Amino acid sequence: MNFDNGLVLALGGNSIVRTGEKGTITEQWTHTDETMAEIAALWERHRWPLVITHGNGPQMGRILLRSELAVKEVDPLPLDVCVADSQAGMGYMIQQVLGNHLARRGAGAVIVTVITRVEVDACDQAFGNPTKPIGLFYRADEARRLMSERGWEMREDAGRGWRRVVASPVPRRIEEIGAIRHLVERGDIVIAAGGGGIPVVRRPDGALQGVGCVIDKDLASALLAQEMGFRRLVIITGVPRVCIDWGKPTQREVARLSAAEAQRHLDSGQFPAGSMGPKIAAAIDFASHSGTAIITQPGDIEAALAGKAGTWITQEGAA
Repeated sequence: MNFDNGLVLALGGNSIVRTGEKGTITEQWTHTDETMAEIAALWERHRWPLVITHGNGPQMGRILLRSELAVKEVDPLPLDVCVADSQAGMGYMIQQVLGNHLARRGAGAVIVTVITRVEVDACDQAFGNPTKPIGLFYRADEARRLMSERGWEMREDAGRGWRRVVASPVPRRIEEIGAIRHLVERGDIVIAAGGGGIPVVRRPDGALQGVGCVIDKDLASALLAQEMGFRRLVIITGVPRVCIDWGKPTQREVARLSAAEAQRHLDSGQFPAGSMGPKIAAAIDFASHSGTAIITQPGDIEAALAGKAGTWITQEGAA
């Protein structure tokens, strides 16, 4: 199979949970159905090798909330297990809805969710400076108790309360890459690296061990696309194109950027760490090594792949 046409679609949280909604399971099924209808039509037309990745922020928040509410009855789940749970649940949802859409089109395909571990470096500097907020908000006295009892790192979050913060290290290796490649070579559609992957570190004896951190979904998606030898990475987010001077009178959309241009904008603070920054960083990394990264919104995927929508980031900035 020619992997030059291969495509990783990295679904953002807005593909499944919309801003302003509660994120109920009914709402998640509805939006998954909307997004998968578009992807089914795309796959039916082109039959490209396809791997789908996805974020899990809202889902992780609910998993952690359930764990906290039940803490007097059952042991709280470690983060690596929470990520694994979200991969399985969301993979099932995507797999079932996409399969139904393809079946209705007479374009049935085998769709497989791969519970994916992603290796990170135990010496990554992120472990010494946890910055990624997760879970509930707490009062200061509750935060002090949790830091003492559970060893959590916690920080005050913009006047809204205290939250647990964890490390977000750089992904280094997709552990299940061989299985993913084999399935794609067979013509299967694969769902993998959900939530950035289950974070694992390699012990001195060579064994893998889960670790309490989270991995950025877009960076993991870029790494996956590189390891697959794909030439295209599409990051689905909540805006039609990347903007310079977001929220200012001088705001403007950009259709194409070179990796070097995107890096200059990132370094100048154009793309905040809490929003577009990680997507741009992932796109730069992929474009610098492998091919074309495209940032677009749901509904514009095919137009973006044709260069008629979204923002293309390439090594040289040209299509």
